[in-house]
Amino acid sequence: MTDNGLKIGANLSVVADTARHAKLAERLGFDFVGAGEHVMRNDPQGPTQLALSALAVAAGATERVSLLSSIVIAPLHHPVMLAKEAAVVDLASGGRLILGIGVAGEFPAEFEAMGVPLNQRGSRTDEFIEIARAIWAGPDAEHHGMRFDFDGFSLDPPPARPGGPPIWVGGRGEPAMERATRAGDGWLPYLFTPSQYARGAGQVRDLLEKRGRGGDSDFGFGLHLMTALGATHEEARSAAAKGLAEAYRYAGSYEDLADRYVLLGPPEEAAERIAAYREAGAGHILLSWVTPFDQIDDQIALAGEGLLPLLRD
Repeated sequence: MTDNGLKIGANLSVVADTARHAKLAERLGFDFVGAGEHVMRNDPQGPTQLALSALAVAAGATERVSLLSSIVIAPLHHPVMLAKEAAVVDLASGGRLILGIGVAGEFPAEFEAMGVPLNQRGSRTDEFIEIARAIWAGPDAEHHGMRFDFDGFSLDPPPARPGGPPIWVGGRGEPAMERATRAGDGWLPYLFTPSQYARGAGQVRDLLEKRGRGGDSDFGFGLHLMTALGATHEEARSAAAKGLAEAYRYAGSYEDLADRYVLLGPPEEAAERIAAYREAGAGHILLSWVTPFDQIDDQIALAGEGLLPLLRD
């Protein structure tokens, strides 16, 4: 496992290979595995999964690694059911879950299909956190909120840890920072350079201080980091550009996008970049593979065998 408090994770993005990739990541020494979700992608189309379902599979395939949802789209779930599902994964894994949540919105069609207005994303996410905290706190929970109202709800069995798994809030902007510091246990942004991360982490620390949480040593600083490793920088950059073009609509150069936001290059180059993120304040870094799916086995192996040893030195 990595030293100096830095934790490195491997993203699980191929549904059929979830268990195998989780086992491989654990064997190679990753500290955690992560999984994100969408109900559907429509522009462009592409495969999707559900984060807690994937992490439940990963939990059964592993014994040590932590499990990070990056992220669960909270407003697309019924909050009571989501709190229950998170408690089940936490208990079944022996308390290894970190529940990363966010509001998403980049694919409006999935919100339309689920009957959830886009303009309710934030308020629904806030109410989920309130409900989850109440349900995880103990028996006979009650909640009287904007959209959900109940008395006498008891969760049986409860999550592994008293009070439930930590909740990390995903997102790049100020609303996510506000939500994370007001009601969360961690912050999990994406598409940040090291200098951007340093500024964002400074804002988060200032907000924590303002809320009287400046000494909150348990608050997590995460990063969802798009990654493409290779024998050379050029090889990694080419693979990243191809993977980004398959997954995103972008009017500019995919190579330039990769240069700015993707962890690129051979392990030695990638280790220097991760050191910059670590210096900027990131403590949990999830390597999220942006290469084509048929290259992900090689990505996990190269990161585990070539990159992780450099981060331990």
